[in-house]
Amino acid sequence: MFAFLPANIICYFLARNLKTKNIILIIFSLLFYAWGEPVCVALLIFSSFIGYIFAMAIENSQTKQQKKLYLIISLIINLGLLGIFKYAGFFVSNINYLLPIKLPVPNISLPIGISFYTFQIVSYVADVYCNRVNAQKSFPKFLMYVSLYPQLIAGPIVRYIDIEKEIDNREVNIVNISQGINRFIIGLAKKVVIANTAATLVSTFLDGKLATMGVLDAWFGLFMYTIQIYFDFSGYSDMAIGLGKIFGFTYCENFNYPYISKSATEFWRRWHMSLGSFFRDYVYIPLGGNRKRQLLNIFVVWFLTGFWHGASWNFIIWGLYFGTIIYLEKKVFFKFTKKLPQVIQWFFAIIIIMVGWAIFYYVDLNSLGTFLKALVGLNNNPLYSDTLPITFMSNVAFVVLCIIASTPVPKMLFQKLNNNTIVNGNLDFVQIIFNVSLIFCIISMLVGESYNPFLYYRF
Repeated sequence: MFAFLPANIICYFLARNLKTKNIILIIFSLLFYAWGEPVCVALLIFSSFIGYIFAMAIENSQTKQQKKLYLIISLIINLGLLGIFKYAGFFVSNINYLLPIKLPVPNISLPIGISFYTFQIVSYVADVYCNRVNAQKSFPKFLMYVSLYPQLIAGPIVRYIDIEKEIDNREVNIVNISQGINRFIIGLAKKVVIANTAATLVSTFLDGKLATMGVLDAWFGLFMYTIQIYFDFSGYSDMAIGLGKIFGFTYCENFNYPYISKSATEFWRRWHMSLGSFFRDYVYIPLGGNRKRQLLNIFVVWFLTGFWHGASWNFIIWGLYFGTIIYLEKKVFFKFTKKLPQVIQWFFAIIIIMVGWAIFYYVDLNSLGTFLKALVGLNNNPLYSDTLPITFMSNVAFVVLCIIASTPVPKMLFQKLNNNTIVNGNLDFVQIIFNVSLIFCIISMLVGESYNPFLYYRF
């Protein structure tokens, strides 16, 4: 915030032409990635080069068979690299468990963001194969698309087709810069002010002694994790979208108030929308979509959705859990649930979502089982512990803030303020004061708190 980002912005806007600006973005993006994982920069560049070369080969091929061959080879290499770095240990461990052999379990460090940039490369090559986009002739431009640091390690998954024109022709003006700064600050506040605060409470309750946990303790801890993961993930997406605007790129929205959903199906239309649209367009529809083998297609997509999030059985269970519920909503419960009052629909949906987050949180399945028992009071423990009322009352204002911030209410209030002719002339000033106040709050919390969890090391 105080060195890297200002240096990048100054160099970027001092550059006189777009070619120089693109080179500056490549340099700073690779520096950003190398800051955390210097060795893995080579993997990022290699994966990008594979996507670039095979997309060119597909476009220049004369026959459909050649195009398909180049597509398959590209997918094997890039998805193979993802499999080696992310899933090799998982597969070997399970083979050792099932068979009377003892293969050495590889201990490979997972490159941060490999799932995000691999999917971006895969989507690009597939779009070239399907003639949705033309292959990029310049490798530096393609590398810039893949490596742009605002979205490199935490998404959203940006498709080449969405920013193809902006690589060569993008407009940077004071309005976009102002909107980008505001969006970045809001995202940073989501992460630092809300997500990190919630994370402290999550650790206190969900990482404690599960066997003695009270029912309400379990639900409060799970509620806090529900808050943490939304504001953490959507906060990073907001920061990426904001930084993209500053540099002239328009990234897709990734979250649309998912906790106001009235079904699991609606939730997944609002949550991590770039991932959902990726699996819809590149897996579900090619498999046949709703036309044939719908049940199989749904479960393939949700198995892959769960497995994408991490090399562990709990993520697979989590994906299949939502796949099962979504299928049942479509085929069994749709007519019945639509007759219920909307508040009842929302209540059932939020319970389903929260239970899903419990599955997502506990990598150890024994811990997950113990926690699920605590949720429904099967461990014969008290309803709540002595510390829960004190903790809740100390954080009640924070809880209310989290609930309100999870809804469109703040956005609606701002739009109402914007439409008010009396104060409209002072809106920019009000927004500046708001942003400056948020920045001071963020800085004070970053300086005063050392607990800053990063949820995306598994992705």
